Amino acid sequence: MKKIEAILRPQKLHDTIKALHAIGVTAFTVNQVVGRGLQKERSGIYRGQNYNVSLHPKVKMEIVISDFMVERTVQAIVSAAQTGEAGDGKIFISSVEQAYNIRTGRIDETIDELRPLTGEA
Repeated sequence: MKKIEAILRPQKLHDTIKALHAIGVTAFTVNQVVGRGLQKERSGIYRGQNYNVSLHPKVKMEIVISDFMVERTVQAIVSAAQTGEAGDGKIFISSVEQAYNIRTGRIDETIDELRPLTGEA
């Protein structure tokens, strides 16, 4: 098993979820985060006060997936989230030793199963 962490532009989240659903990936976690990379600092004036924005809003998707689905999942994320501009984000992949199902208290062996899609993206 692998854990994919993808840092994306917030406006690309919906497209990314649709792309993941299209390849059968339906389980993930999404968090709102802020960060700094190659994007330039922005400045402006609000109510007569100057301000600088050095941390930019992003979303972080976390997906635990079977080894055989990693490349397809990464390609789906890149194709949906890429704009070609600085600030598109990053994808990190790490190994997962085990996953437990809290409800049953047992090792979760269903991560390797692809399920039919249900509901909306």
